[in-house]
Amino acid sequence: MQLAQSLLTQTGHAFWTAFSGLIWPALFFAALAFILRGAEAFRVARSATPQVRINMILFALDVAFITPLLVIALTFTGGLIQTAGLRLFSAEQWALLPVWAVGFIAIFAGDFIAYWRHRLEHTPLLWPAHAIHHSDKHMTWTTGLRFHPLNRLTTALIDTTFLALLGLPIWALIVNNLVRHYYGLFIHMDLPWTYGPLGRVFVSPAMHRWHHIRDADGAGVNFATVFSVFDQAFRTYHVPRPCDVPLGVRDEIGKGAWGQLAWPFVVAARWTARIIQNQRTRLSRV
Repeated sequence: MQLAQSLLTQTGHAFWTAFSGLIWPALFFAALAFILRGAEAFRVARSATPQVRINMILFALDVAFITPLLVIALTFTGGLIQTAGLRLFSAEQWALLPVWAVGFIAIFAGDFIAYWRHRLEHTPLLWPAHAIHHSDKHMTWTTGLRFHPLNRLTTALIDTTFLALLGLPIWALIVNNLVRHYYGLFIHMDLPWTYGPLGRVFVSPAMHRWHHIRDADGAGVNFATVFSVFDQAFRTYHVPRPCDVPLGVRDEIGKGAWGQLAWPFVVAARWTARIIQNQRTRLSRV
């Protein structure tokens, strides 16, 4: 009984921490939308309500079930890296640099790692889980919370493990996570901003919107979250103008939050059935 009460208390605290952390961003993004669009912002918000509901359900499931698993997994991984002596740089070496430099390196390295991890998510193996994030046809800042649990696990484990290998201090890892999280929410807003010349340095909302297009030239581009220099360096940069084309995915990947949660498993079942059928066909020809 005490264990159940403790779990409920911890879960409740986790929900409060997670959702209260969205209050200020929500107010800021709502105020920004109203300033830019006026009353039109309310109509846009109403049309996006069904998608926002899915986003918040998936976020709540993430807080309740995935975050605790990640804490355990990342603690184990961090301990393993430290015990095996796999860190490339020591805490003493990082201490020689100015605090601002360590923080910048953490964010820059974090975005570089995430760029390649994001490209990996667009390969056939990981796409079925990542497609859930892309399925939002009314992209809003809450789309930045829309991730399948499998996608969340791979994202956190890949990004944090590679940063831990650099031996960065904990505070720098936290700074990287906070910047990438909140800036990631911002670039999912429906804004026409390209940043002009600064768009060649930082990812703009327009740039990231082109990453979410459904049917147009340029799909499968703009993988970075903070620094657009990575997309330019590896020839995946595409911002011809403010994005004005349909968003989402071509496939019907399930209705509602529960249908989308099932989608990667549906794909896996189809792959398995196809492999079995091909094997049977080969055997019948022998």
